[in-house]
Amino acid sequence: MYSLFFTKQPFYSKTYLKGRRFCIFDIEIRVSMKRKLFFGCTFLFLTWAFTSCEALNTCKICRQVTYINGLVDQEGPETEYCDAKLIAIEATPDVINGNTRIAWECR
Repeated sequence: MYSLFFTKQPFYSKTYLKGRRFCIFDIEIRVSMKRKLFFGCTFLFLTWAFTSCEALNTCKICRQVTYINGLVDQEGPETEYCDAKLIAIEATPDVINGNTRIAWECR
């Protein structure tokens, strides 16, 4: 790898003498930095490309609410639903048992 113009220095493995100057950045360092930049740019592109469905406006946050005599008795945890699951939840009819009604509410 090193020709007659390169002299390996003992104090640092990546420093060598090229002609009359010290060169600190070796080819390996430049290649690894280009690789890091490439992977960093690829990661940023993929995170941009695969956005959540919320950006596409096809998601809603839904929760299951239990009413007794028209007053809220219990509320389930809010969860985000998208696409087919959201359509299935919105199409689900309310469950009515006596004076208790269980319904899905989405916002």
